[in-house]
Amino acid sequence: MYKNLSSNKILETIEKLGNRIEERFPNSALKSVSDSLLEIARDSKAKAEWIDRPNYPLRVGIGVVILLGFVALGVSLSLVDAKAAEVTVGDLIVLFEAAIRDVIIVGVAVFFLLTVETRLKRSRALRALHELRSIAHVIDMHQLTKDPNAILNRVPLITPSSPARDMTPFELTRYLDYCSELLSLTGKIAALYVQGFRDSVTLSAVNDIENLTNDLSRQIWQKLMILQASYKDDVEK
Repeated sequence: MYKNLSSNKILETIEKLGNRIEERFPNSALKSVSDSLLEIARDSKAKAEWIDRPNYPLRVGIGVVILLGFVALGVSLSLVDAKAAEVTVGDLIVLFEAAIRDVIIVGVAVFFLLTVETRLKRSRALRALHELRSIAHVIDMHQLTKDPNAILNRVPLITPSSPARDMTPFELTRYLDYCSELLSLTGKIAALYVQGFRDSVTLSAVNDIENLTNDLSRQIWQKLMILQASYKDDVEK
């Protein structure tokens, strides 16, 4: 039973999709985008595996620093020389305030050290997710001017600055399908970063990318519905 996404399967799917794009649209810019997504997916696989693994050297180092901090605190307290008969109420208040301050400082320091590993992994994940967000917009740019109404000769006037309309309805359908698949795979790559990394900030960023790719795919499917309503040919490869 499959419970997690397989990075190897994602890589295999992107590679096959790139081959399909090349076979259908030789030397197209969309194939270059697919190659870039494949490169990002390979890089993401390595990064996600690094993020999922516990960083034991860092944890040991943090543990040693925390231990030394508590030892230093204990030594400093042991150096306090006060006799009960000589301690006044004012002295007790000063000692109490100092103890509270030290506890707060130590607590903040311990919290900071204990979250170092999470913050390092989060930073690396967010940088990678920003790259995925960018390529999602690149994919969207490639389908932006693919207007099915123009392909179906519903546009009464073509200006000199109009994009090239040299695709058949079948070819346009395949092209838009490929764009939609690339967007879906972009979301799947993003999901790799939170399979073994329980961090709310990273999870929120992944959800944003998935929402973005879903919204962009929805725009593509609106175009596909126009094409499918215009002809009934079987669209398969």
